Amino acid sequence: MIRSLSLLVAALCAASAAIAANAPTVPPGMAVATFAGGCFWCMEPPFDKLAGVTATISGYTGGRTANPSYEEVSSGATGHAESVDVIYDPKKISYEKLLEVFWVNIDPTVKDRQFCDTGTQYRSGIYYLSPEQKRLAEESRAQLEKTKPFKGPIVTEIAAAAEFWAAEDYHQDYYKKNPVRYKFYQSSCGRAKRLGELWGNH
Repeated sequence: MIRSLSLLVAALCAASAAIAANAPTVPPGMAVATFAGGCFWCMEPPFDKLAGVTATISGYTGGRTANPSYEEVSSGATGHAESVDVIYDPKKISYEKLLEVFWVNIDPTVKDRQFCDTGTQYRSGIYYLSPEQKRLAEESRAQLEKTKPFKGPIVTEIAAAAEFWAAEDYHQDYYKKNPVRYKFYQSSCGRAKRLGELWGNH
């Protein structure tokens, strides 16, 4: 019994350590925003270019299993969405500005799909980490419903943030590490074309 209890405690400690090791490091004074907009490779660049954003981390959120792999998530079996954690300085850039950038970089009119990628793992979403983020996200969606330049309804989900699991290293900053492959994927997926149809020039 004592040995079993010791093994259980050791397993729980190991699991806690794995979660802690996986969690993005957020420096003092920084904040986190979590967004899903289809392929996470394509969601890093729009945020990386913003003054006040210190890092973007590709990962998986909203699923049922711990520490999922890309293969597991891409199968659609885990319930996770490809997403990005945006680390930012709220003194230099507001959450409202991040929301603005998020909206014009997704197709909010489709469910469980973004551009050429289909499945729940490619759903679009805003995952709030505080009541204030929830309020601002819902306000931004309501405002967009009034001013949107397209006819389709907005189906992007707004939900409480779940555990975020950082993706494998080769996915991080993919657009910088593999620029040719990234540009080919982005072009062949029709992302830029569809964004232009929805939002015009942004």
